[in-house]
Amino acid sequence: MVKIRLRRMGAKKNPFYRIVVADSRFPRDGRCIEEIGTYDPMAEPTQVQINKERALEWIKNGAQPTDTVKTLLKKEGVL
Repeated sequence: MVKIRLRRMGAKKNPFYRIVVADSRFPRDGRCIEEIGTYDPMAEPTQVQINKERALEWIKNGAQPTDTVKTLLKKEGVL
């Protein structure tokens, strides 16, 4: 199954995430199909950038967002 999920980047205790489309069998920080955005929880205020068109296209094609990504998509007005 294809999932829209977070890939952790950044240093220790300083997380930065990329929102990626990946097969659910791949490791969390492993290979991905496409990057569709970023999420920086350490910035004040929190910064989220999502390519809304690509996110909607993947969801329309059957990709399932994780709970965290679903929350971010709702805050950005994609869902």
